[in-house]
This record gives sequence, C-alpha cells and structure tokens, in this order.
Amino acid sequence: MGRFAPTNLDLDGKVILVTGGTGSFGRRFIETVLTRAKPRKVIVYSRDELKQSEMQIDYAERFSAEQMSAMRFFLGDVRDRERLSLAFRGVDVVIHAAALKQVPAAEYNPSECIATNIMGAENVVRACLSNRVQRVIALSTDKACNPINLYGATKLASDKTFVAANNLSGDIGTRFSVVRYGNVVGSRGSVIPFFQRLIARGATELPITDPRMTRFLITLGEGVDFVLSSLDVMHGGEVFVPKIPSMKMTDMAAAMAPGLATKVIGIRPGEKLHEMMISADDARNTVDLGDRYAIEPAFVEYTRAPLKGGRISDEFSYASDTNDDWLDGPGLMAMLGEDAPPKRRRRAND
Repeated sequence: MGRFAPTNLDLDGKVILVTGGTGSFGRRFIETVLTRAKPRKVIVYSRDELKQSEMQIDYAERFSAEQMSAMRFFLGDVRDRERLSLAFRGVDVVIHAAALKQVPAAEYNPSECIATNIMGAENVVRACLSNRVQRVIALSTDKACNPINLYGATKLASDKTFVAANNLSGDIGTRFSVVRYGNVVGSRGSVIPFFQRLIARGATELPITDPRMTRFLITLGEGVDFVLSSLDVMHGGEVFVPKIPSMKMTDMAAAMAPGLATKVIGIRPGEKLHEMMISADDARNTVDLGDRYAIEPAFVEYTRAPLKGGRISDEFSYASDTNDDWLDGPGLMAMLGEDAPPKRRRRAND
C-alpha cells in the first residue's frame, strides 16, 4: 500500500457503489476494495454495457468466486435521477467518478458536459439523500480551481454542489466530500499513453503544446488510496488535495524518449500552462494535514467538527509551477513501473 493508504477505514460488510465504475479509476478502485476488504456488495454503475461485460469477464478470471459474488453491474446514466434512486437503495458508500473529462470535447459540446457533470452531480446528491447513503466522495480535478475551460467550470459547480449538500442532509446524516488531484499517470486520455503509442510506432518527434507547461502527477494507485483515506478522515464538506509532485512536459518527453526531438504545436482550446489545486482565495479555509491539504467549507449549517491540522498562510497557493516537489525522469519511470494493477488469480477450487 502507498503513502495515501487509509489506516482505520473498515469497508467489511458495506455496500459500495461507484458511478463511472468501468473507467480507469473505477476499475482500480474496485480491484483495491475487493483485495483489501470484504464488502457485502460492490455496485458498478455505468452506461456502457460492453465495458461492463468485458469487466465481468476480466474479473471472473482474476478474483475468487466469493469475491465475485459481491459484484453487481447496473446499467444507467447519472443524468437519469430515477435510475440513480433505484440503484442507490441500501447503499452505504458512494464514490462519484462518472464525468465527461476531455477538455476539447467539452469546449465543443458544452451542453453535454453540463448535463453530465453538473446536472448529474445534482442527481447523485438527491439520490444519496433519498436513500440515506452514509458517506459520499466525489472526484474532482485540478482544472476546477480557477477554471478557464468548460470542463473545469462544470467540475467546480459539481464540487460546490457536493459541499453544499451537507447542509441539506438534516437528520438523514449523509456526509459529502470532494477529492481534487492532478493528471493521473498512464490513465486513459492522459498524455503518457499517447506518447507511448507514438514511440512504439517509431515517431521521430513528440508533440509538446508549450515548452513551459507543467502538470501535477499522481499514479492511479495513489489516487485510489487517496480517495479511500479521505473517506476515512472526512467530516463532511472538505475538498481534499494531495501533496504530489509536478513535472515539466518537456522533461516527461525526454524521460520517455531520450534524444527524441519535440515539436511545439500550441496550446489546445481551454488549456492552461500550469494547473492550480488551491488558490490564494481558498487559503484562509485550508488546513495542512501532513500528506494532504483540506479546503474546509466556508458555509456550515450542520454538525461538523473541524479537522485537526495546521492553518496555512493566507498568501498560500498550490500550483504546478510553484510546487516545491518536482519529478525527474527516473522518478517518472518509477511511477510508471509501480502503477501496474495488482494481479489476482482464482484458486482451482473456486
């Protein structure tokens, strides 16, 4: 287990539902839960029947019959509030990972991004409240901090929706929190698999949008551990931000293909030079918890004990270009090597 692994979280006997459960994060999260705990049920909620079918076949080859007996696969869209309400019956924990995430696609199809990322978040909140779900973690992105693209703006609206939902829970007692982190190394849609494909095809150069560009980086396994540990320490209303390294995109290209030339192709619509996870405006509500920061809610009308952490300076901001933790080439390659998913094989008598 990695540096963000939870220490006290007990998911044995719990019913856990993951929206977007067939995505990169959802699959790794469910694999981790099945490996470390004995949940009563793990529900995959997603809209692609092919991905669900492929996931069932893959898991049946890798997990025991006992582990597979906990799995449930629900077809549905977060845009469908009635379907969500049915799927959430008897659920203890919801991890909301479903979203439209491609920045250029969101710029070109704004109404679709809004329908999934904002209205879908509202639907998830209402379904959680109506079914008395105990704890909810919503996945966010560094692009939600001071957003300049539609994707980031919709995720900021989603974050605000989940934080404010704590004020609606009343005697229901549902608690909602958010996790916000940077680019996931090797995940579908990230630049690393794109570079790997180009290198494998014998490319003579790698495209770089801007030589000054920097990004926060986290492995998929670390992201899963961060969500699980945030689920462990949440009081409700926090936006949890991990302390993770930054890297220049030119250094990434050099590490993956030493000696290969790069070509500057220009920044894509809605893209930033540098990402930010905590702005100076959020600093006054932020506490340092050691391995992470937590932006505490500014407006609280529910019973909530403050987190035990050190207050940070009102001048503080957490951005990828001013980060004090930088990743070099060997560090990147180590991250790629360590992030292979755990392999599990069924016993012969399962």
